[in-house]
Amino acid sequence: MRRFRRTLVAATLAATVVASTAGWASGTAQTPVTGPPPGTAQWRADRSLGRELPDPASASAAEIAAFFAALTPGQRHALADRHPLVVGNLDGAPVALRYEANARALGAEADGRRILAYDPRGRGQLAEVYGDLGHARHIAVIVPGSDIDAATFDRTAAMARALYEATNKATNGARGVAANGRTAVVAWAGYTTPVGVGIDSATGDLAEAGAERLTRFTRGLAANRAPGAAKPALFCHSYGSVVCGLAAHEAGASDIVAFGSPGMRADSVADLGTDARVWAAKAPDDWISKVPNVEFAGLGHGNDPTAPEFGARHVPADDTDGHTGYFAPGTSSLRAFAAIARGETRGGETR
Repeated sequence: MRRFRRTLVAATLAATVVASTAGWASGTAQTPVTGPPPGTAQWRADRSLGRELPDPASASAAEIAAFFAALTPGQRHALADRHPLVVGNLDGAPVALRYEANARALGAEADGRRILAYDPRGRGQLAEVYGDLGHARHIAVIVPGSDIDAATFDRTAAMARALYEATNKATNGARGVAANGRTAVVAWAGYTTPVGVGIDSATGDLAEAGAERLTRFTRGLAANRAPGAAKPALFCHSYGSVVCGLAAHEAGASDIVAFGSPGMRADSVADLGTDARVWAAKAPDDWISKVPNVEFAGLGHGNDPTAPEFGARHVPADDTDGHTGYFAPGTSSLRAFAAIARGETRGGETR
């Protein structure tokens, strides 16, 4: 009964915050982009190979990878030419072919960039790669929080660039051996994020849709991973950590790092249902600390991942500034993130 009273009081506080705080009231309700990529109807009708093409809505990433592996280079390029939005967003398709398809879809806007996904529906979604994804020994995926879409993608790209530079320009331990570009980083803005901090930010609907897309994306990475390469490490910021929490049991990650998190829709690491190492960081002055860590009647996202009872490994962030400073050069959080991305065990410390 005492625990119920505490939960009820916390939920009431959360409802009060949502109703009365100007920031929380500023959000705009969003409808998540779901389903197969645009252009799927034309893809399904294509019989240029004398047979049906794999259905983007139902074929697994492994099946997609096997399909393309059986084609000639000319057949692959022809499909990318005819169906750029499908091939460019088809998890399991060859990485270089997806770059080619998305460059065609974006035109001059691609400008030599490695765009792994581009979906123009809704507010637009993007995924961009830093490094050699096809040959990387380690892969890190940045999963952003609210207010990220095609127009604001540079915020997530900046995080990815900072991590890529810190990971690959740093040295490994006392031996001073350079990382030599063995880690690739993906800026993945591949789901419909909340706008502002309104009711979408306080509930899990967008995160549930995002978790499905993230799981399919990581399975696509697995289908094209270099032999001997590690599973991807997920770096999940703010509302993105809610997405990662819901995807954790199926995402096939080596590490899941929650930072600036309002909660992961779990009481503890054990509740995430993953064998990945789970890490958490929160800056001393991060405003996310003011968000009540509850989940009641669909409102809130549960326990604070940095709380000792949650059981996550600790990432130092005492010198991190605010809610968005975790990737700032020279910070202990960025140094720890880089170590985690390289697969090292010294990224942080257990509690």
